[in-house]
Amino acid sequence: LLTNNTFILIENQSFHSSSCCLCVAGDGNPKESSPFINSSSASDVEKSQQYDGKNMALFEEEMDNSPMVSSILSSLANYSNLPQGSKEHEEAENEEGAAPSKKKPAVKAPSLGTLMGVYLPCIQNIFGVILFLRMTWMVGIGGVFGSFIIVFMCCSTTMLTAISMSAIATNGVVPAGGSYYMISRSLGPEFGGAVGICFYLGTTFAGAMYILGAIELLLIYILPQAAIFKMEGLEGADMEAAMLNNMRVYGTIVLSFMATVVFVGVKYVNKLALVFLACVILSILAVYAGVIKTAFEPPVFPVCILGNRTLISKGFDVCAKVIERDNGTVTTKLWKIFCDSEFLNATCDEYFANNNVSEIQGIPGVSSGILAENLFGYYLEKGDFLEKRGISAMQDPDAPITNSNRYVLADITSFFTLLVGIYFPSVTGIMAGSNRSGDLRDAQKSIPIGTIAAITTTSIVYMSAVVLFGACIEGVVLRDKFGEGVDGNLVIGTLAWPSPWVIVIGSFFSTCGAGLQSLTGAPRLLQAISRDSVIPFLKVSEHTHTHTHTHIHTYIHTYTSTIYFVEWSISGH
Repeated sequence: LLTNNTFILIENQSFHSSSCCLCVAGDGNPKESSPFINSSSASDVEKSQQYDGKNMALFEEEMDNSPMVSSILSSLANYSNLPQGSKEHEEAENEEGAAPSKKKPAVKAPSLGTLMGVYLPCIQNIFGVILFLRMTWMVGIGGVFGSFIIVFMCCSTTMLTAISMSAIATNGVVPAGGSYYMISRSLGPEFGGAVGICFYLGTTFAGAMYILGAIELLLIYILPQAAIFKMEGLEGADMEAAMLNNMRVYGTIVLSFMATVVFVGVKYVNKLALVFLACVILSILAVYAGVIKTAFEPPVFPVCILGNRTLISKGFDVCAKVIERDNGTVTTKLWKIFCDSEFLNATCDEYFANNNVSEIQGIPGVSSGILAENLFGYYLEKGDFLEKRGISAMQDPDAPITNSNRYVLADITSFFTLLVGIYFPSVTGIMAGSNRSGDLRDAQKSIPIGTIAAITTTSIVYMSAVVLFGACIEGVVLRDKFGEGVDGNLVIGTLAWPSPWVIVIGSFFSTCGAGLQSLTGAPRLLQAISRDSVIPFLKVSEHTHTHTHTHIHTYIHTYTSTIYFVEWSISGH
C-alpha cells in the first residue's frame, strides 16, 4: 500500500515540505555534500540543480541544453579567457561607488561549456609568440625531419599530461581552483604544492617570454624608431648590446604597465579577450592563405646572394656589381660597399671579386620543390655565414674574412636540444581550461574533451606548419632569424596573405594578451598554494586586494619573479 501511494504521489507531483519521504537504498539521485562545493551562498535547491547528475562525464539528460546555434553565438558574445577570480574583480569594480544593495544577488550557476570554457581558451594560450617569431627559424636550422620530431615529442608530452589530468577530472567532483586544487585534493597538499610551485614559476616565466616577444616585434618590425638606445650605424657587438639594453628598459616598462592593469583594471583585459583570440586565429588563417597562394602566384621577396653567402639587404638597391646605363657600364651601390672606389679598376674585396652576385626568390612556393632541400638540418656556430645550398663559391680558406658585417650571420650556436628548449613553451597553456573549472557547467566532461581537442588541433597546425614552411620558403630565409636578407620583414610575414602586416600586428596583440593572462593567473595560483600553508613564507602578509581578496604579496611576488625572468633571459642571451 505504501508503495502504491508513493507511485500516486509521484504521478501527481504533490510533494510538500511537510510530507514524509521513504528513501530506499539504491533509489534516486544521491545528494552528498562536498568540501569542494561552496554552498554558503546558494540554497539547497540551487545546489541540487547545479550539481546533481554531473558526476558522470558520459551521462546527460535529453533536451536540457539550449539550441546549438544560439548557445554558440551567445557564448562568443560573452567570451572571456580569464580565470574565475577576474570576473569577481570586474563585477566589484563596476559596483564601486554604487549604493550597497540590501539583498545579496543570487550566485549564478556555472554556465560555460566545452567550447567557450576549455577549447578556445586553450587554443589561445597554446598558440603564441614562438609560432610567429621562431618556428620558421627552427625549421631552417633543424630541417623538416628534425623539426617534425621536435614538434611531435613536445605535443606528445602535453597530450600525456592532459590524459593524466583527465583521469583526475573524471574521478569525482572537480573543485573550483584549477589544476592545483585538482592535484592537491587528490594526492595531498604536499604533492600539489610541489606541482603548483613549478606551475607558478612556469606561468611567470611565460609572462616574461611574452613580454620580450612583444618588445622584439615592436622594436624590430613595427616601430624601430622607438628604440631608446639607437642601433642605427652600429654593428656587431655594439648593435647587440644596444638591442639588449632596449629590451631591458622596455621590458621593465611593459611589465609595470601590465601589472598595473592586472591589479586595478582586469575588466578591460576581460573585455579584450575576444579581440586577442581573433588576432591569433586571423594570423594563422593568413599564413594558410599565403601558402595556398604560393602555388599559383608566389610573392616577390628577392634575396641577394654573393657566391653562396646571403647579403643584408640594406645599403644597396640593385643586386648586381655593374649595370648597363646610357650605353655604358656603371658600378652599383653594392660595388661601392666592397670596393675602395666606384671605378671599374678599383681594388675590391677578394671574395667579392672572385664570386658572382645572384638573386633568388625567398618564397619560391609550395610547387617549387624546395622541400627536398630543406628536409635535413643545417646547424650553425655563432658567427657562421648563412650559405645557400647547391651553389659553389671560390674562397681561399687561409684568406682573412673581411666585410663580415655585410652578410647575414648566425647570432647563436644551434643544436638539437636548444631547439627543443626554444620550442617547448609554445605547446604549454593546456591548463587554461582546468583553471576555469569553477566556471564550467560540467567540468568532468568539458576538461577532458576540450583540452584533448585543443591539443589535437594545435598539434595538427604545428606539424603542418613545419612541412609547409619547408615546402614554401628558401632555406637561407628560414635561417634568417630577423629577416635581414628580406628587407627586415618578419619571415613568417613574408608568406602571409594579403600582407605581412597581418601577421606582425596580429602576433603583437596576441602576445600582449597572452602576457596579461599569465600575469592574471599567476597571483591567484600562488594564493591557492599559500592557503594550504605548504610554504610558510608565503603567509607573511594577510593584506588583501579590496575586491578580489587576493593577497597583495602574491602580486608583489609575481611582479618580482617576472622582472627577474625578463632580466635573466636578456643576460643569458
